[in-house]
Amino acid sequence: MSQAPPMTHFVMPLPAPVSLPVAGSTARFPVNRVFCIGRNYRWGADAVATPADMPPWFMKPSSAVVAAQGVLPYPTGTRDFCHEIELVVALGRGGLDIDPAAVEAHHIWGYAAGLDLTRRDLQQQAKATGGPWEAAKAFDHSAPCTPLVPATVCGHPRTGAVWLTVNGQDRQRADLADLLWPVPALVAMLSRSVTLLPGDLIYTGTPAGVGPLQPGDVVRGSVDGIGTFTLAVGAAPDH
Repeated sequence: MSQAPPMTHFVMPLPAPVSLPVAGSTARFPVNRVFCIGRNYRWGADAVATPADMPPWFMKPSSAVVAAQGVLPYPTGTRDFCHEIELVVALGRGGLDIDPAAVEAHHIWGYAAGLDLTRRDLQQQAKATGGPWEAAKAFDHSAPCTPLVPATVCGHPRTGAVWLTVNGQDRQRADLADLLWPVPALVAMLSRSVTLLPGDLIYTGTPAGVGPLQPGDVVRGSVDGIGTFTLAVGAAPDH
């Protein structure tokens, strides 16, 4: 008669799982990894997509994902805290070398609106020295996200306004049709570089108009038909 395996003993409590609410449901979506795409909207006349090329991308820890509501803490270590509004894609099924034609039907679970927040001064320092971007991108609360809308509810949006205002003034405004690499191509290209997993989030890039946030600012953003948020920027910490 076989014996049950001994229970695993961890040297400290396991961290709480990161999850996002599902719109219109009590269920929650477990967050695995966070991939962020750069340069996926035309910021200038010379910005073009070359289908054979992989757009630049980086990662944030899942712990950076927070609900896009309430107070947005002003991060430490920066004097140039910037907003970037994005369509967020949530994967329900992963894979390696995924066929773009299969992405929507078999791999995407849902969509949300999110912010890729940036410590821009640290990013510029990293660019100047050729250093990594983690200090600029992977800090606490740097990936606010609205509740996820299942694709079975919203379909797979290919058009729709993407916008962000600060204190009622337009900062960013574009359309999902303006994405240089559409969502199926992004997922397929990422899957040629790394095996994607269920629960992965993909922040798909931000339109032109990114800019700084100041304590007390009221930030509103939306991806039409997917999610809208309002945040108030908290006080800056002592430097």
